[in-house]
Amino acid sequence: MFYNYKKYFSIVLMAVVDAEYSFISIDVGAYGKEGDSTIFKNCPFGKKLYSELLNLPAPVVLPNTDNFPQPFVLIGDEAFGLHKNLLRPYPGRGLTQKRKIFNYRLSRARRYVECAFGILANKWRVLHSAILVEPDFADDVIKACCILHNYVRRRDGYNFEDTLSNSLEDIQNENNSGARQQGLDVREYFAEYFMDAGAVPFQYQFV
Repeated sequence: MFYNYKKYFSIVLMAVVDAEYSFISIDVGAYGKEGDSTIFKNCPFGKKLYSELLNLPAPVVLPNTDNFPQPFVLIGDEAFGLHKNLLRPYPGRGLTQKRKIFNYRLSRARRYVECAFGILANKWRVLHSAILVEPDFADDVIKACCILHNYVRRRDGYNFEDTLSNSLEDIQNENNSGARQQGLDVREYFAEYFMDAGAVPFQYQFV
């Protein structure tokens, strides 16, 4: 069960990261063979999100607009199912400029997640090689690393050099169909916003 699609044994760290590179929610110990979407839906955070039980702030009007309030959102990659509070990129090739820009802006925001994992892996070298212990103890080691990571972030702040290497592996994507219409609508609203009131000059250089 821990034998993943890359043909070695692993457990999964599923995490939610904030803009300060800190972990605000973690779930450790899922089988390495499982995909992101399945793990997220079954972890406590994901269950609360999809059951509308997360204590998220109320929707707000986006800056420089007077339109309908929009929900606070998490950002995921293509492996995650679309939801009104969870945005993922537009799939496929031959995308319109609007969709390419949305994907670019989403990718920029996701760098905080990638950097957080890079900092974690670089700071705690035990994560650079196989952890030769029982799975339950490995779970505790990883949880301890995440707790210490947050402590060090608050104490020492951010050091760019910490993010230069990430030894942690991504896990297998899953295809998701039947995305909720609310999620599609929210994604489309943000895509329009990034082309208008929320546009930044440099975004056109990267699509």
